[in-house]
Amino acid sequence: MKDLRRYLVLKYIQYLVLSSSNAISTFLGLLGSLYTIIILQSAKVSSKSTVVLISSLAKADILVSVSIVSEMVVWTFEVSISSTAFTSALLQNLLTANAHVSCLLLSCVAVEAYLITFFPTDSRHLRTVKNARLTSRIIWILVTAECTLFQTDVLLKASSTSAPTRSPCVLLFHFSSTAAALLRSLSYFLGILLRIANVYIYYKIFFSMSNR
Repeated sequence: MKDLRRYLVLKYIQYLVLSSSNAISTFLGLLGSLYTIIILQSAKVSSKSTVVLISSLAKADILVSVSIVSEMVVWTFEVSISSTAFTSALLQNLLTANAHVSCLLLSCVAVEAYLITFFPTDSRHLRTVKNARLTSRIIWILVTAECTLFQTDVLLKASSTSAPTRSPCVLLFHFSSTAAALLRSLSYFLGILLRIANVYIYYKIFFSMSNR
């Protein structure tokens, strides 16, 4: 459907073109995701692997909604938070999870578009609803584990300040801090590689369709 294609273009611009999200792109992305979720409830939309990936992509914006609503509640009602650093990190991790899940799912859609364009018959056994659901589930598990590590690192930083120098908490803090730093670097370089790969894929598809 044309609406789903427009939604994908919006999401590509939001996560793979813009260097960082802003208020306008976030607002448009939330509206697009809400509209897409409504569209996907229609019986006219057939259950295909691409639709499964797009559905998971739209649902990822729930994390952004939770983060925005939480900040509005704290600001409007002046709710006192016992651990400001922990809560701030949690809200930031929700946005990080949304961005990483969205980038990976958009890359999966791009790979599927490449297979449909160049290997429509040979890749049919790979482009199934079951594989799409499994891929989405794996992406969510990996990103959840990543953000859990980030949140644990923040928690250990707060607890290590009052712990003895040679306590197990401090040793665990050093380990988690190193692992979190390495994972952040890996995520950064993976994001660059995904941008390059997506540009290359759609470049190939565009010129393939032009030649036809």
